[in-house]
Amino acid sequence: MASRRTRPNRRTQTIPFLEIPYQQELRHPWPPYEIASPQQLEEIHQASMHILENTGLRFMDSEALSLWEAAGAKVNHQTQHVWPDRGLITELVAKAPASFTFRARNPERNRFIGENSVNFTSAAGTVFANDLRRGRRPGTRADWIELAKLIQMTNVIHFAPGGQVVMHDVAVHEKHLEQFLLGTLLSDKPLTGAAHSRIIPSDVIEMAKLVHGDDLRPELGPVTGGVVNANSPLVYDERMLGGMITYGRAGQFVIVTPFILAGAMSPVTMAAALAQQNAEALAGIALIQLVRPGAPVVYGGFTTNVDMRSGAPAFGTPEGAWAFFIGAQLARHYGLPYRGSGSLNTANIPDGQAMSESLWSLWPCMLSHTNLVLHAAGWLESGLTFSYEKFIMDVENVAMMQYMLRGPEWNNDAFALGAIDEVGPAGHHFGTAHTQARYQTAFYPNFLHDRRNNGTWIEAGSEDIAQRAYHIWQTVLEEYERPPLDPAIEEALKEYVGRRKKELAHVALYD
Repeated sequence: MASRRTRPNRRTQTIPFLEIPYQQELRHPWPPYEIASPQQLEEIHQASMHILENTGLRFMDSEALSLWEAAGAKVNHQTQHVWPDRGLITELVAKAPASFTFRARNPERNRFIGENSVNFTSAAGTVFANDLRRGRRPGTRADWIELAKLIQMTNVIHFAPGGQVVMHDVAVHEKHLEQFLLGTLLSDKPLTGAAHSRIIPSDVIEMAKLVHGDDLRPELGPVTGGVVNANSPLVYDERMLGGMITYGRAGQFVIVTPFILAGAMSPVTMAAALAQQNAEALAGIALIQLVRPGAPVVYGGFTTNVDMRSGAPAFGTPEGAWAFFIGAQLARHYGLPYRGSGSLNTANIPDGQAMSESLWSLWPCMLSHTNLVLHAAGWLESGLTFSYEKFIMDVENVAMMQYMLRGPEWNNDAFALGAIDEVGPAGHHFGTAHTQARYQTAFYPNFLHDRRNNGTWIEAGSEDIAQRAYHIWQTVLEEYERPPLDPAIEEALKEYVGRRKKELAHVALYD
């Protein structure tokens, strides 16, 4: 639960944003909304099995090819092609757990992933940072730190800062080290790492050991992990396979996410795109189970369409909503947690288009029981940019979703029959004892949306929603307090990072 922060010798400014409660476990109280019939779901499954057995996939890694071959799959090492049969895929996918606990350095921040749970993360993987004062710019270490502080202070964002923006002023071989170090220092939420190659995840795991102890005890739940994207159509490249194998072998979790733009990376029809998504996701999940049976995974969906007039990605579309709904159904069909994305849009500024498209992503995630909603706040410009103002705007929507999940009060007192009798016809309820006892907590306490009338709004300066969001994020940064960390852990992390920066100075790593 967020609390009012008081500090000696300074004036504190409490804002409703900081009063949003933190819920250690957030659950859907209602059944998921499903748009595919059981027969249609079976048709997607059968089409996916056809793709796996007849078209096959390319796995651009010698160890992955050897693992498939040892398991009995048809493999061509020269072309790096694998044709796994449906029996093998089904057997392996069944070994993955239906749920797991993602552990944080602060146990009160642990997150349960699976069943009817829901968890939100900020936007990640963006190249640019943008705010109303400094404009759009390549991300820097300073931007990364500011955004990390905002993420830590936001109770409806459940994961620690990770790759929210690229640090262009940090050497390539140092970025993953800086991110995990700063993520640990600035936040006590569960922390993911990059999944590129074998070296980067290995460093992340070694640093996680310094935080959590030499024995990560995977049976208690992973303490780190990362996102792996298939290089659609039907390819897993050597960097992604290195991450999958390294995290999987260590018992850390992998979010296996095909990135499919229907019309470009798959046929134009959504049925075909979803069948291909399913084939790619199941193949990646099965490989991880070959590495370590029972390793935690998340079935990821990131399928949408292209704008056929320009060839550009199209986010916040009805087609993307279909993909989220059916992707969640497929994940449940295989007994796996599901990942979607919650603020996807193609807008260039935090405007009406940005918010409309974002809600076309967020609502399908909520209604479909998406367990892990990535990119839930801050995403702008098709994921190229992390917008400070858009982050605050998205948090208002996510906070309302969290509030909605608790459902209405439902008891005899909630019906307020005595108050209805007291007021009778043609009266009002502002002054009743029932209203007076509840008016401060009766409804969602918005922190950003302005419901004043036009005259009052003009007198107050006529600020639009982005301008109001600008003031809020600045205040939140002023209120940031670094969570406590054992000094010995901090010293060990800094020593490791310093040593590895020197060792990797001449090693070819990729962003």
